[in-house]
Amino acid sequence: MTLPLLTLRAVSKRFDNGVEAVGRVDLEAQEGEFVSLVGPSGCGKSTALRIIAGLVAPSAGMVEFPCGRPELGFVFQDPTLMPWADAATNARLPLDLKGVARAQAQARALRALHRVGLEGFEKAYPRELSGGMRMRVSIARAIASEPKLLLMDEPFAALDELSRQALNDDLLKLAREDGITVLFVTHSVFESAYLSSRVVVMTPRPGRVAAEVLLSPPAASRDVSWRMTPDFADGARRVSDALKSAMQAAQGPGP
Repeated sequence: MTLPLLTLRAVSKRFDNGVEAVGRVDLEAQEGEFVSLVGPSGCGKSTALRIIAGLVAPSAGMVEFPCGRPELGFVFQDPTLMPWADAATNARLPLDLKGVARAQAQARALRALHRVGLEGFEKAYPRELSGGMRMRVSIARAIASEPKLLLMDEPFAALDELSRQALNDDLLKLAREDGITVLFVTHSVFESAYLSSRVVVMTPRPGRVAAEVLLSPPAASRDVSWRMTPDFADGARRVSDALKSAMQAAQGPGP
């Protein structure tokens, strides 16, 4: 049996102010999977990603990488670019921090920018780029380090629908070409149904796994036309139904 790339075992997080954000989450992700986390605001989705990344320590439970900790990239909701640096320098940042030789780091940063559709914008500053382009720089920065695990925290939430759909398609292509495992936080049922091989539905805070929804066809078969198919509509409906059930169960029986 193939070992998972990532395993969470009864992971919980209680902050110093007493708020329990995550409550005993069990989760696995296989190599090459695209897993979305959906749930109400404040249910601990973003906290779970930060725990996986090592940015936040769990209060209880274990985060395990059975095959060894993979190279990891993180894309936040805000692109968090350095305003004084051009796109290439922003994309090169994680490589510079790791001490990669400048020529090699620059070449990898430029390649990453080209792969996300920003050829010709290498010397552009964040203020000169649209919101979608700034997010592309953020994704380029994440993939420049050639991660095997990519964590994405609502990266497209602030974008218009056309930009969001274009980035969805580009993300699927990048993940497929590089064999990246993606954990993707979103509030959008439709986005999760389009991108994911599996959607993990979480309860209101403290976030727990309420349901997992398996989706098809494989990501390689998904394109703009698939958004209009009964299969896509059925997947979105199943995710929506699971989310509604999780919310109702958390509220308890009515009067």
